[in-house]
Amino acid sequence: MTSAELRALFLKYFESKGHTCVESSSLVPVNDPTLLFTNAGMVQFKDVFLGRESRPYARAVSSQRCVRAGGKHNDLENVGYTARHHTFFEMLGNFSFGDYFKLDAIRFAWEFLTVTLKLPPERLWVTVYDQDKDAEDIWIKKVGVDPARLSRIGSKDNFWSMGDTGPCGPCTEIFYDHGPDIPGGPPGSPEEDGDRYVEIWNLVFMQYDRAADGQLTPLPKPSVDTGMGLERVAAIMQGVHNNYDIDLFKNLIKAAAKLTGAGELGNSSLRVIADHIRSCAFLIVDGVIPSNEGRGYVLRRIIRRAIRHGYKLGIKEPFFFRLVETLCAEMGRAYPELIKAQANVERVLIKEEERFAETLEQGMKILDACIKNLDGDVIPGATAFQLYDTYGFPVDLTADVAREQNLTVDMTGFELAMAAQRERARSAGHFAAKYAGEITLNAHCTFDGYDHLSRESRILALFSGGKAVETLKTGDEGIIVLDTTPFYAESGGQVGDRGMICSDHGIFEVLDTRKQGGDLMLHTGRVTSGAFAKSARCRASVDHELRHATALNHTATHLLHAALRKVLGEHVAQKGSLVNAERLRFDFSHFEPVSLSEIEKIESLVNKQIRSNHPVTAQVMAKDDAMKLGAMALFGEKYGDEVRVLRIGHFSTELCGGTHAERAGDMGFFKIIAETGVAAGVRRIEAITGANAFDWVAESENILRAIGERVKSGREGLDEKIQQLLDKNRQLERELTRLQAKAASSIGTDLASLAEDCGSTRVLVKRLDESEPKGLRELVDQIKNKLGSAVILLASVKDGKVSLIAGVTADQTPRIKAGELINIAAVRVGGKGGGRPDLAQAGGNDPAELDNALDDARAWIRNHLV
Repeated sequence: MTSAELRALFLKYFESKGHTCVESSSLVPVNDPTLLFTNAGMVQFKDVFLGRESRPYARAVSSQRCVRAGGKHNDLENVGYTARHHTFFEMLGNFSFGDYFKLDAIRFAWEFLTVTLKLPPERLWVTVYDQDKDAEDIWIKKVGVDPARLSRIGSKDNFWSMGDTGPCGPCTEIFYDHGPDIPGGPPGSPEEDGDRYVEIWNLVFMQYDRAADGQLTPLPKPSVDTGMGLERVAAIMQGVHNNYDIDLFKNLIKAAAKLTGAGELGNSSLRVIADHIRSCAFLIVDGVIPSNEGRGYVLRRIIRRAIRHGYKLGIKEPFFFRLVETLCAEMGRAYPELIKAQANVERVLIKEEERFAETLEQGMKILDACIKNLDGDVIPGATAFQLYDTYGFPVDLTADVAREQNLTVDMTGFELAMAAQRERARSAGHFAAKYAGEITLNAHCTFDGYDHLSRESRILALFSGGKAVETLKTGDEGIIVLDTTPFYAESGGQVGDRGMICSDHGIFEVLDTRKQGGDLMLHTGRVTSGAFAKSARCRASVDHELRHATALNHTATHLLHAALRKVLGEHVAQKGSLVNAERLRFDFSHFEPVSLSEIEKIESLVNKQIRSNHPVTAQVMAKDDAMKLGAMALFGEKYGDEVRVLRIGHFSTELCGGTHAERAGDMGFFKIIAETGVAAGVRRIEAITGANAFDWVAESENILRAIGERVKSGREGLDEKIQQLLDKNRQLERELTRLQAKAASSIGTDLASLAEDCGSTRVLVKRLDESEPKGLRELVDQIKNKLGSAVILLASVKDGKVSLIAGVTADQTPRIKAGELINIAAVRVGGKGGGRPDLAQAGGNDPAELDNALDDARAWIRNHLV
C-alpha cells in the first residue's frame, strides 16, 4: 500500500463514519503566537476545543502536514540518527467536538487498523492512563484486547493537556510490535526505549478543565483528538521498519544520491537531505522565508543543515533546490499548492544555498582545525559562537558535526558568548512569542458594520486589567463587549475601528477593536465621562472618516495585488499587509527590487481601474465555489467553510472579510511612495490613496520647486542642471583623490620606516586615528610594495567607530591569513570582518579596547612568524 493510498483510505474510512473531511491547515498557525509551527492535527481546531469557535460539523477528519523543528516540539537534532524522527510529517487524525467519546473513538481506531488495514491484533499493544478505568474496560471487555498486551502508564506519557490550564484529559496509545528480532520491550517496561514497539496512534480524551490550582472539573462536552503518523503506518504497511525506506522517501533519497554522487542509499546524510527538503519546501509554500529570527531562522537552520550534509558527501555547488521537482512528483497530487509554488520554492532555496556557500567551506575548515587540535571531547563555546556569528553556522549544525565524531559542544560557553553579544547590541531576540492574556467569556457578538456605522447595542461584559467587572467609571481603561457592533475588529491586515460607545450615563472612547476566537469583538479604550454597567443599552458609533479612509486603502490593496501579479508574474503572493487610514503596506514574494518602470506600470494599472469606477461587490458563498471563481486567499487570514468573496470588476477577486469602498473610483488616486526589501525573497510596497495621495503629490511639487530655485533652474531644465552639478562634483572629487594619493605616498614611506623585524618578515601594527577606511587600504598597499615581505595591520577611530585593515604579502599568506589576523583584533573591539588571504578589513564599536586589540594582534603575529 502506497502512502497516498493509505492517506486516502484513512480519510474515506472516517468520512463513512460521518466525519467531515477538512483540508490541512497552514504550517504557520493563524492567530496563535504560542506556536512556531503547526505540530499536530488539532492545532487548527484549538479554538473549537476551547469553545471560542463553532463549526458546522461535530466530527472531523484530516491529514495535517506538521513541522517539529523549533520551540517546545523540536525533532531536528534526531533527524538522520533514528528510524522515525522527521522535521516534516503528516498526521492523520479524527476529531469529535462534543459528539462521540471513548467507546466510539477506540472502536473506530481498532476497526481501521485490524479490519481496514488488516493488521494482526497480536502485533498491536495498547496503553491507557493508569487511572482511566473506563478506557481499560473498553479495550479489554468490549474490544477484546488481550490484557497481557495492555500497559497502564502514568500522567507523564498518558495524560494530555493543552497548557498549564484549560482542556485536558487521559489518552490511550496504540503501538505496533515489529517483532523479536528488533531490540526493545513493550511500553512501560525498562526496555521501552528500543525500536521493537513503535507508537502509531494516540487517542486523547478531553474530559476535564484544569484550573490554576490544579483542580479538574468535568467538561460539559467531552471531546476526542487523535493523531496517527502517516509515515510510521506506511512503514508497517510496506513491510519495513525504517520510515526512510517507505515510498515517500525512496525517490527523494535516490535523487539526492544522484545529485551528490553518494553510492550508499542508506547513508544518514541522504536521509537528512530527503527529510529536510520536505519541511523546507512546505514552509516556503506557507509563506515562511529564511531570516535571522523566528520561523525564518528555523527554516534557515534546516536548509543549512541539509547543505552541510551535501558538503559532507562532497558536493560544493548548489544542489538542494533541485530536489523540489522530485518532491512535487511525490506529493504534488495530495498537495497541489506545492506544484503551484514550485518555481518560487526553488528560487528561495537557491538564494539561500548561494548565500551559505560563501562561508560554509571556510567555517568547516575552522571547525575541523578546532576538532583536530582539541584537548578533550568538548568543542569550546567560543568556537561555536564564532562559527555562528561569523559564518552563519547554527549551533545545532556545529553540534551535529560534533556528534558524528563523538564530541559535544560547550553550550554554556556558547550561551555566555551570545548573551555578551546581545548586551553589546542592547537587544535580546527570542523565538517564543508571549501569549497575551485572553478574555474568558462564553458569548456571541454579531458584527453589523458592513452596512452600518452606528448601532444600538447591549453591553454583554466589561473588563478591566483582564478581569471581568460590573462597572467602568470615568478615567477607567478597559474592554467593552457588545451583543451587536458596527466596529470592525483587526483582521487580515486591516486595523480595528475607533469611535465612541455612548449611553445615557457615559461616553467610552474606543481606541482599538480586536477579535478573540471566531466572533468575540473586544472594544478597548477608556471612559471619558460617566459610567458603564453590564447589561446597559448603548449606541456604538464608528469614526466615519477613519473607517472611510481605511476602506479606500484596503480596496487599493486588492487592486495592487492583482496589478503586481500582472506586471511581475503569477509567483507574486501576499506575505503580509497593514491597512490603516493613512496608508497601506503590502508585503509580497518577489526576488529582486521592483524597477521604476515596473512601478509606473503597476500604478497605471491601478489608476486605470480607479477611473473605470467598477462597483466593489461582496458575496458570501461556499469556499469551494469561491476557489472555482479563482478567488485568492490572503496570507495569515483564517477561513471557514463559507467565505466572503470581494470582486472589483473583472480585475480582482479575493477572499476578504474587511471593509471596502463602494466603487473603485471612490479612491480618486493611487500613489506608490516606497518599495523596499524586508527579507530574502520578500518585497514591500507602501502606497496611499484619496486625499493623502493628492497631498503627497502637492508636497512633492513644492520640494521640486524649491530645488529648482536653489539651483536656479525651472522645472523643464532641472534634470540637466543637476547633471551639470554632479559632473562638476565628480571632477572635484577626482582632483581631491589625486592630491590625497600624493600625500598618502609620502605618509606610506614614513610608516614603512617604522616597521619592525620579525625573523625575515617586516611587521607594522599602527594606529592612525581619524583616517577613512579607503585611505587605510591605500596605505596598506603602498607599504606592502615598499617592504616586500610584510604583515601589516592599520587601525583608526573616527566618529566613535573603529576601522581595521590587514595586509599580508603573497610570500607570507601560507603562514598568516589577513582574514584570521583581522578577526583577532576585531573580536576585542566588538566587531567582525573578513576578506582575502592578502587583504581584509573589519569594523568595531568599542574604541576603548583598540590598543589592547592591537597588542593581541602583535602577539598573534609573532607566534605565527617565530
